[in-house]
Amino acid sequence: MHEIEVIRDAGTARIALDPIRLRLLAELATPKSATTLEPLLGIPRQKINYHLRTLEEHGLIQLVSERRVRNTTERFLQASSSYVISPDVFEQVQPDPRHSQDHRSIGWLLAVTAQLMRDLGELLIGSRRAGRKVATFALDGEIRFASAAARTQFATELSAAVTALAAKYHDENAPGGRPHRMVVAVHPSVRPVRRRTLPSD
Repeated sequence: MHEIEVIRDAGTARIALDPIRLRLLAELATPKSATTLEPLLGIPRQKINYHLRTLEEHGLIQLVSERRVRNTTERFLQASSSYVISPDVFEQVQPDPRHSQDHRSIGWLLAVTAQLMRDLGELLIGSRRAGRKVATFALDGEIRFASAAARTQFATELSAAVTALAAKYHDENAPGGRPHRMVVAVHPSVRPVRRRTLPSD
């Protein structure tokens, strides 16, 4: 079982993005059956089984065990991976950072993030084919600015510091050197969204 899978097929993405199936994929981080899922989702078992079959047919979940309960077989399934959807799925409308000039706009940040997702998807697939790990690094944290002016000054100083550090280590002519893409982003923090109750019809 892979830890993360990148969905690049539009049909599979449509299957996964159904609200009920999204909830099922979240619940199936650990093995569960339709019987154990019914009280968690609050929808009929027959409907759960329909969605489970669809997810299984598309390789998004897999059977891990079975047990006999009276005259029936209870099937325990688990999500095959954690999933992210590549922007390639939306090929006709995917954002392109080259089309924006405002590096402080949310549109440009979304475009850069989409490009990052595409690149990471390609690296993940390539690393599995080659049987090798990909060397990556990321920082994640939170900073509270006292004012908009302080935020602007921070962005200016951060840009200068990163530019100087990149110039220090960049070697255009290093034999065997490999280019690495670098993305630094700052955006307002977002509170986690609470799950909504699923419809029963």
